[in-house]
Amino acid sequence: MLKLGYKASAEQFAPRPLMEFGILAEQSGFDSVFISDHFQPWKHTDGHAPFSLAWLGALGARTERVVMGTSVLTPTFRYHPSIVAQAFGTLGSMFPGRVVLGIGTGEGLNEVPSTGQPWPEFKERYARMRESVTLMRRLWSEDRLTFEGQYYHTENATIYDKPEQMVPIYVAAAGAMVAKYAGRMAEGFICTSGKNPALYTDTLLPNVAAGRAESKLGVSDYDMMIEVKVSFDTDKAQALENTRHWAALALTPEEKMSVEDPAEMERLADALPIERAASRWIVSDDPEEHVERIGYYVKLGFNHLVFHAPGPDQARFMRLYAEHVMPRLRKKFG
Repeated sequence: MLKLGYKASAEQFAPRPLMEFGILAEQSGFDSVFISDHFQPWKHTDGHAPFSLAWLGALGARTERVVMGTSVLTPTFRYHPSIVAQAFGTLGSMFPGRVVLGIGTGEGLNEVPSTGQPWPEFKERYARMRESVTLMRRLWSEDRLTFEGQYYHTENATIYDKPEQMVPIYVAAAGAMVAKYAGRMAEGFICTSGKNPALYTDTLLPNVAAGRAESKLGVSDYDMMIEVKVSFDTDKAQALENTRHWAALALTPEEKMSVEDPAEMERLADALPIERAASRWIVSDDPEEHVERIGYYVKLGFNHLVFHAPGPDQARFMRLYAEHVMPRLRKKFG
C-alpha cells in the first residue's frame, strides 16, 4: 500500500511552528512525519536545528495516528548507540507501532562541531554504523548486556523501558555498499529524489534487492522510502522561488561533504543560480505533472513517499497537496 508522508523541515523552522506543521500533517491526511536530525542547519542565517528526539516525543503526544521517525540520525558520533537505544526504547514504549529510527553514516557539518573530533573516512563511518545497529538491537532485546565492539562498549547495560515491539531501523544510502547493507540488515531503505536516474536503477535498487535476498531478518513488509522534493503552488513562479532556501541540496557531495560551517554552506548555496537551486525539485503548478513525475519513483518500487516542500508557507503546501495531488496519487497507485 502506498504511504504518503510529510518531511518536517527542521533546518527551516523553529520547534514550535514545526510542531504545528507535524500536527497539521496528520489532520491533512499524511501517513507519516519524518524529521531530520541536525546539530547545525544547512544555512546560518535564519537557520534552525531543534533536537529531533525531544521533538518526536512532543509530536507523539499531540498526534494519534501518524508514524514518525528520523530521516536521518547518525547514531555513532554525537550519540553513543546505547543512548539512541534508550531514547527509541522510550518512544517505542509510549507510541507503539508509530516510531521508526532512520539512520545514516553522517556528515561533518553535524558531527565535527559538536564533538571536535576529526571527520573520519567512509570506511570507519560505515563500520561504526553497522556496529551501532548490532548494539541497539541487542539492548532492545537483552538485559545486562556487556558489549565489546571495536568502537562501542557497554558493561551490564539494561534498557529498562524497552519498546513494546522492536523499533524498525531504516538505513539511508547513496551508494552500493550501504544500499546492500540496508537490504540485508534493516527493515527499510531511505534515499532522496532528484538525482541521476542511473543511481536508482543501476546502483541503489539492485543492491537493496541483493541485500534483501541475503537477509535473515524475515522482513515481509520492507519499506522502500524516498524523500521526494516537491515545490507545488498555483503560482509557478512562487514554486520556483521557494526552492531558493534549499539551494544547498543542489551542491554535489564533493562540494558539501567536508563543509563543517553553516555559514560556509550558506555561501556556497547562495552562489548557485535559481535554475540549479531548483534542479533537485519537482517544480510545477500542475498537479497532474506532479503525479506523473512522482509516479516514476513509485514504478521503481518505492512505496513510502515523504514529501519535502521548500517554501515558508507549509500550511498552504499541505492544504494544496492534500486537495490536488495526494488524492490523484492514491487513486492511480493505490
